[in-house]
Amino acid sequence: MEPLSRLTPATADVLATLLDATEPTWGLRIVHATDRPAGSVYPILERLERTGWVTSVWEDDPTRPGPRRRLYRLTAEAVPAARAAVERAQRSASSGTAGARIAGASS
Repeated sequence: MEPLSRLTPATADVLATLLDATEPTWGLRIVHATDRPAGSVYPILERLERTGWVTSVWEDDPTRPGPRRRLYRLTAEAVPAARAAVERAQRSASSGTAGARIAGASS
């Protein structure tokens, strides 16, 4: 897992949504939960997957109508780092600083 070089508010929202999920979650559900545009959420998910924070699989439910969904989940290694990153982003937001630079979840 690579550290995140920068944590935007949108990335923190995506991480928080994934932390709250009890099962793999599809992208559109993350879009709705974060109230962020799909054009922001999907690139964030792609970056998180590329850096090893997230894994994804195609849904395999032939009984569900409609197109297949891609399901996203935080990796076990990323969970503590994501918690720390979200907490740091929340502290930055409450203190008025946005777009805080973060190296993973460390200072």
